[in-house]
Amino acid sequence: MAANTSKTAGRILLAAGSIMCLWVGAAFISALSSSGWSVGELAGQYMTAIGMVKPLHTLVDYYTHIKGIEYLICVAFFVVFPVFFKYVNKAPAKVPAKN
Repeated sequence: MAANTSKTAGRILLAAGSIMCLWVGAAFISALSSSGWSVGELAGQYMTAIGMVKPLHTLVDYYTHIKGIEYLICVAFFVVFPVFFKYVNKAPAKVPAKN
């Protein structure tokens, strides 16, 4: 009885997943057709819609954006460099010589 119930639940989940995949595929194709079949244009519209990309209207907006990215790169470097330095300057392992 439990194995039969498990198979039925699995089939229900498979059917639900298949329906969701069809729906996502249809939505993606519809979005692509409305953007002129350009994946780059679709990605740009998506990132603008979620607020990841904001239009830059002045040189000050652009400079502020670039400085923010520069600061993130500096923080990443300050975190990664000590780890890399320790890795490079690690003492070699002693290997016994064979006669």
